[in-house]
Amino acid sequence: MRPAAHSADATDEEEEQPFEEIPIAGRRKKKPVPAREREREQDKDKDKDKDQNKEPIPGSLDDFIAKLEEELGYKRSFDVVVREMTFGEKRTAMVFINGFAKDTILTEVLKRLTYLDPGDLSADALESFLNLYVPAIQIVKESDWNNVLTNVLAGSSAFYIDGERTLLLIDARVFPGRNPEEPSLERVVRGSRDGFVETMLVNVTLVRRRLRDKRLRYEILRLGERTQTDVCIAYIDDIADKRLVESIRDKIKMIELDGLPLADKQLEEATVKRGWNPYPLVRYSERPDTVAVNLLEGHVAVFVDTTPSVMILPATFFDLVQHAEENRQTPFIGTYLRWVRYFGIFASLFLLPMWFLFSVQPDLKPPFLEFIGVQKTSRLPMVAQFIFAELGVDLMRLAAVHTPAPLSTAMSIIAAILIGDIAVKTGLFVNEVILYMAVAAIGMFATPSYELGLANRIVRLLLIIAVATLHVPGFMLVSTIVFILLVMERSFNHPYMWPLIPFDWRALLGIIVRKPVLYNRTRPNDLKPQQRNKMPKTNK
Repeated sequence: MRPAAHSADATDEEEEQPFEEIPIAGRRKKKPVPAREREREQDKDKDKDKDQNKEPIPGSLDDFIAKLEEELGYKRSFDVVVREMTFGEKRTAMVFINGFAKDTILTEVLKRLTYLDPGDLSADALESFLNLYVPAIQIVKESDWNNVLTNVLAGSSAFYIDGERTLLLIDARVFPGRNPEEPSLERVVRGSRDGFVETMLVNVTLVRRRLRDKRLRYEILRLGERTQTDVCIAYIDDIADKRLVESIRDKIKMIELDGLPLADKQLEEATVKRGWNPYPLVRYSERPDTVAVNLLEGHVAVFVDTTPSVMILPATFFDLVQHAEENRQTPFIGTYLRWVRYFGIFASLFLLPMWFLFSVQPDLKPPFLEFIGVQKTSRLPMVAQFIFAELGVDLMRLAAVHTPAPLSTAMSIIAAILIGDIAVKTGLFVNEVILYMAVAAIGMFATPSYELGLANRIVRLLLIIAVATLHVPGFMLVSTIVFILLVMERSFNHPYMWPLIPFDWRALLGIIVRKPVLYNRTRPNDLKPQQRNKMPKTNK
């Protein structure tokens, strides 16, 4: 959870509204155009574009079936099912994907329709089926053929009536998935044990359960020409910065790709566009309570269907080192755990390079650090030992991911014997390299953000190579360049190193110390929330 801080007042949106010119007594005077009117005009333009791109639905059942065979692969794809029936002397067809259809609901619909008499139908058969004879909760009319195919492939069932240019879409679907479980990367000792799953509807419901706010908004979009992936933008309407929401929405809408089969990672690369920067500019979370807390602070959450992780935007470096466990303990214990985690992250970055620097230049060591250094020689140069040790840890991590659970213990024992014992006894490594490498690896695994831990490892390798080549100047040069690059980085136009740069001492204090809930009264000022105070009575 991010700390709160005081800052300048929020900007007035009316001052930057576009203007239209209206003639007054022979001269023109500018008048601000309300935001709602601009949105209505944009919606009208969008509706016009949609009407132009509409493809009509065939007017006869035979043409309808033929079009399904041509475009949807009916009779070639075994999971595309078309059920032809006659109700009230009206030929009908039900189209659905076999794996998505919820058979109990569709069976009840068909059972109700079997009792239909021809005399019960009014002049408008479609309206009669819609309002009287199809007992489904979510049902809408659709006259665009492309939207019909998209919705059918997304799990809906299409009910077609012969001779009608409009059909009914019945939301009777069930997705293959698993039950909410505690995420493996964000475990807590005390707290909820539910986590996000691969079904987006379940994920937004888990957040809605914790945020029963009428101003919580879920905006749905579809991306990918072929995948038609569902993407949901979540924010609290009277807290989140409108410009931030609009910026995220516009960037997502501008994406033009064949599809997003890798879900959130491809969406991140397409929107953030950070190039070769290893540091993550987006925070991921699989915990509904973490997402709810960030929404209350003014962040925007992006849900992507088929993935159990949610993007939290924008993100700073210090957001990525926060963990839910700190807020599940008392303020004192939470602060202690936070400091331990910070020490581990610092060790994963600088412990190995600094020890290497003291080893190659013993004159830099203060008297109380005389014991630091290499006690025995090795057959390999020191820098080669570090590089091989780093690669060895990465290989073990990859092997642990790909090794079946019954064999993981045996793999760990083999790796420990090979690297920790035999490598030292044969003279390839020295004991100190193994020791400090193990401490640095523990610090990397203690980093809450997996992506941040990997980025720190790359920087650590660069520092080791710089120390081996240039010693002290190399260490200082690489550290300075990395810090400057991080300071210049921005996540959705928000400074990445806030509150260190730009400096905000109140927010920085909130990062160092875990404040009690009642003392954490304001939201982070870098998010420019519409309501800075967290106390409801004060906002009223």
